[in-house]
Amino acid sequence: MQPSIRHLRMFLTLAETHSVTRTAEACHVSQPAVTQAMNKLEHDAGQALFHRSNQGIYLSPAGEALAKRTRRALSFLDGAMADMSRNIRHHATRAQLSALIAVTELENFTLAARQLGLAQPTVHRSASMLEQSAGVQFFERTAHGLIATRAARQLSQAARLAFAEMEQGETDLAALAGREVGRIVVGALPLSRSSLLPAAMLRFRALRPSFPVEVIDGRYDELLTGLRRGEIDMMIGALRIPSPIADITQEALFDDSVAIVARKDHPLTKRASVSVEELSEYPWVMARAGTPIRAALEDLLPATVIRSAVVTSSVILLRELLRDSNNLGALSRIQTLADAEAHSLAVLPVDLPHSRRPIGITTRAGWEPTAAQSDFIGLLREKAATMGEPATQVNADPMTEMAELSPR
Repeated sequence: MQPSIRHLRMFLTLAETHSVTRTAEACHVSQPAVTQAMNKLEHDAGQALFHRSNQGIYLSPAGEALAKRTRRALSFLDGAMADMSRNIRHHATRAQLSALIAVTELENFTLAARQLGLAQPTVHRSASMLEQSAGVQFFERTAHGLIATRAARQLSQAARLAFAEMEQGETDLAALAGREVGRIVVGALPLSRSSLLPAAMLRFRALRPSFPVEVIDGRYDELLTGLRRGEIDMMIGALRIPSPIADITQEALFDDSVAIVARKDHPLTKRASVSVEELSEYPWVMARAGTPIRAALEDLLPATVIRSAVVTSSVILLRELLRDSNNLGALSRIQTLADAEAHSLAVLPVDLPHSRRPIGITTRAGWEPTAAQSDFIGLLREKAATMGEPATQVNADPMTEMAELSPR
């Protein structure tokens, strides 16, 4: 179901006016055009969106669900279009916005056409028509190629979120009809992959065996970009304090801390306690700068040790390097439990009192999950209740956090 944006605007107008006549007048189309558009929407939805009576036309439960998602989707678009010509609200099509997204991302019409599976002239025409309707410049032509303007980037981002909201609406409608449509896309940070996420996924599959779940591994900044663009529904793993940006929400599930690890027969495993000086005598494998574990090590170790370390974002590589050498490393304390049980790595007796960090769920601010997504989040919360220490509350708004830290 990929409804026309123009039809969705008619749909909301009809929901507000309860009259085909008034909707036709407001949208500057004929009454048959409104009727035809609504019939197509209902056909694509596979169920009635309206109750029709002598008193007027009113939304059915399915219509209410679609209207809720449509209002959210159009609010993204209308916000980005606020400083553009009003023509774009009436003439922008899904195909044109898809072309804008691709060209803005790739800054090349040929590559954008290849990504969309269309001819290059088709993509060029779609983007040009949208630019003309907007009355603003979307791309600057330079000797090095295209450069997307701020207006193009803003509208492209809004279109991504609007399309994601429309997909959520399709899932909502299917659920009302007793069908399962859609998917859950999870951005998995390292800690979540070892216990929290697998346990929740297995329970979710038992409840909804045919509902697809896609897990994307990656670095925090990569996953955050996907989340903010509507490509990822939620991120699971270590939260960032303060929040890196204001348009996300962070929910702490439990607290974890950092553990220093080595191979099980490492010389330091025989010690009752280990000093910083002793830790500094060995080579290190550590996470990339900007991660919570790396921050804990930077607070603990001399700069010379940090600079000489092997740096990797791969937990698998870290484990293998430690297993066959005297290298030291750091992992989430919860992650180390699996390694300890497998007798591959040992936790060294080093106290890191300031390494405690919240583990939880990151979503877009204002995001409203579908029923399936809500079920999945509920299972994450249930599993998290059995893990780690009680959660530290985090603030999703970096400006609020700055205000709380400032002197009064």
